[in-house]
Amino acid sequence: MTKAENTKQMILEKAALVYNAKGINGAGVDDVLEAAKVTKGCLYNHFENKEDLSFQTADYLLNKVVYGIKQAMLKEKTAKGKIFAFLDFYKFPLNSYIEGGCPIINLATEVDDNNKSIKQLVSKVLRSAQEQFAGILQHGIKKGEFSKELDPTVFAFKILAAIEGGMVTCRVMNTNAPMQGLIKSLKKELEAYEIK
Repeated sequence: MTKAENTKQMILEKAALVYNAKGINGAGVDDVLEAAKVTKGCLYNHFENKEDLSFQTADYLLNKVVYGIKQAMLKEKTAKGKIFAFLDFYKFPLNSYIEGGCPIINLATEVDDNNKSIKQLVSKVLRSAQEQFAGILQHGIKKGEFSKELDPTVFAFKILAAIEGGMVTCRVMNTNAPMQGLIKSLKKELEAYEIK
């Protein structure tokens, strides 16, 4: 990477922490300048305006969480193992992969009606995740790992919605405990479709 690319990457990394903690509307340019220890001129050399900074930071945050999940799932060979790896990735909501909580849910709740471009980024990540999980489950059925009674599309949506909702609830309640029970329940439900 060039020096300019390194600087932009460093700004995005620092901005990501600010945005994930304060939200798009709560994070100001001055917050990012302070966190990144750069001047306004430097910042605007890499980003057109605050909207561009917000969009690129949201994209960075979403890609970072998707990458973390992907790495956890790649370690597993079976459909069950991959789904369990996703669930375990979210096992401790108070100690999330990215400081400030899951950016998927943080961004989704904030931009639902007021930022179409970032909403589209979040929507793309959620749709992609649901399709990926459904594909993994469908592959598990084809390989004889799961019964044909399992509806991959419904179960994929269920785990995604449950985990993201669980993240919010646990962070607000300041406890990891409910997530442990939720994950255990989802695993047990999936195992009920396993062909022994």
